[in-house]
Amino acid sequence: MGSFVAEAQSRVVQSVQLPPGYTLTWEGQFENQRRATKRLSIIVPLSLLTILGLLFWAFQSVRYSLLIMMNVPLALIGGIFLLFLTGTNLSVSAMIGFIALAGVCVQNGMILVSQFNTQRAKGLALREAVISGAKARVRPVLMTALMAAIGMYPAATSTGIGSEVQRPLALVILGGMISAVMLTLVVLPCAYEWLERVWPSRVSSDTSGLIE
Repeated sequence: MGSFVAEAQSRVVQSVQLPPGYTLTWEGQFENQRRATKRLSIIVPLSLLTILGLLFWAFQSVRYSLLIMMNVPLALIGGIFLLFLTGTNLSVSAMIGFIALAGVCVQNGMILVSQFNTQRAKGLALREAVISGAKARVRPVLMTALMAAIGMYPAATSTGIGSEVQRPLALVILGGMISAVMLTLVVLPCAYEWLERVWPSRVSSDTSGLIE
């Protein structure tokens, strides 16, 4: 709708000359979309900053917070690809889907990083802690992702009344969950190990596995 209205506005400007005292405005769903997009341009950065703040509060470490936030762009890959594959336009509901997707991916990242820290606090070597931690948390990560993906599958494949609102959101979450699980279980452990070798940290000895 946005591109259609933009083209219509361009043609109206070129072809229509209004008499003096007349003005032209574009209202309806297009105006509602503009208002919603403007709000989301504020809400999305605030949401990401809030998540980053909560991660720092939990881990007391900027680098672990940023490492977990790396899951967000990994999840966006799958959401954007599935929108492109199905020919679905990027809408307000799809943007909301990206916000929900970010929360689930951050949760998966917290599960993995906490487990890595817990294994290292028990005295395991870095490589061994990463491998054993990833193996131990495969099931929780898969359960979280499958719950969201299976729940959104009916809406992602729907074509009935109202599907134009539900379908983009469901496609984003479904595609994002697929890419996030595959990349999180591979990229995040590798990134964690690389980060610890380049910038070593002191892991606390308690059972939480968080950073002192």
